[in-house]
Amino acid sequence: MKIPNKMRAAVLYGPGNLRLVENYPVPKPGPDEVLIRVEACAICGTDPKILAHGWPNQPPYGQFIFGHEYAGEIVAVGEHVDEFVIGDRVVVEPHKGCGVCANCRDGYYTTCLNYGNIQKGHRHYGFTVNGGYAEYACNHINSVYRIPERLDYEEATLLTTAATALYGIRRAGGVKAGETWVVFGPGPIGLTAVALLKRLGAGKVILTGTRKERLRIGEKLGADVTLNVREENVIENILEITDGVGADAVLECSGSTKAVEDAVECCKKNGRIGLVGMYEQSSQVNVNKIVQWNISMCGSKAEGERSIAQVIDLVDMHPVDFSLLITHTFPLRDIHRAFEVATTRAEGAIKVVIQCQL
Repeated sequence: MKIPNKMRAAVLYGPGNLRLVENYPVPKPGPDEVLIRVEACAICGTDPKILAHGWPNQPPYGQFIFGHEYAGEIVAVGEHVDEFVIGDRVVVEPHKGCGVCANCRDGYYTTCLNYGNIQKGHRHYGFTVNGGYAEYACNHINSVYRIPERLDYEEATLLTTAATALYGIRRAGGVKAGETWVVFGPGPIGLTAVALLKRLGAGKVILTGTRKERLRIGEKLGADVTLNVREENVIENILEITDGVGADAVLECSGSTKAVEDAVECCKKNGRIGLVGMYEQSSQVNVNKIVQWNISMCGSKAEGERSIAQVIDLVDMHPVDFSLLITHTFPLRDIHRAFEVATTRAEGAIKVVIQCQL
């Protein structure tokens, strides 16, 4: 495949100022990088915030290409790369730690102590370096993973979302066979979490949320019980389902601080809580109950500890119908309309995917 010198890219020129540029230079891979012909890039819930306000340590406006949930084909490799070959179908991981700080050396590269320091080797694709709303993107090999043949590129963009859910599950202590789990929030992360929990051996999965259509999708993905928080008393229902004991573990994916408070109230003694959502308000969590009930509560940053590799293996052995979450696809030339749909959740939008070669 002949690689052009110029490409189409959605470039951020300022807050709310996203322009489709026809002649942006195609990046060249460094010694330990690959060049990816981006086929699809999904809009994450963080992307509208970047569009509106930018991101700390981002590239300069006028040069910044964001988007971090992308998949495509390798079309060139750096001189030191023998782990991948041209033609490999891959998905990317947004985080590439510096590799030298204490957190990275302990495996916690999503909380790299040199975040944003390009000279130290840190990369956060689509945040502090350019990402995937373009026809081509460069990635360090530490952030690239081959995808199963049965997954198309649009579905493969959901692997990053699924890895975030899996990391939250792992941070909450993992799944013991037959456990009862509650998932708060039927967004893309919560819905993929439901599917993964069933495949990891959870006995009963309870999904809560406000949108009936999303709760129905949760049932298709394996939720045993769905509870509409606008129509039912979630805590009372969960306690009734668990014979008054509470859930073994709770995964909070909604970003609602009220849901964090409810997670504590519906968790059993010695239970576990994983926090995956992003929270903009303070919470009135019953901290004394956490202490007296010996409850473990843990934050979960993105898709850490190579969870994307593990989720690829898991869904390859036990397939997940990611197409249930992809409600809209748009060509790159219609990226403005795509963001409008994703931001307003028009027409029941859940996951909106950009087809970057169209």
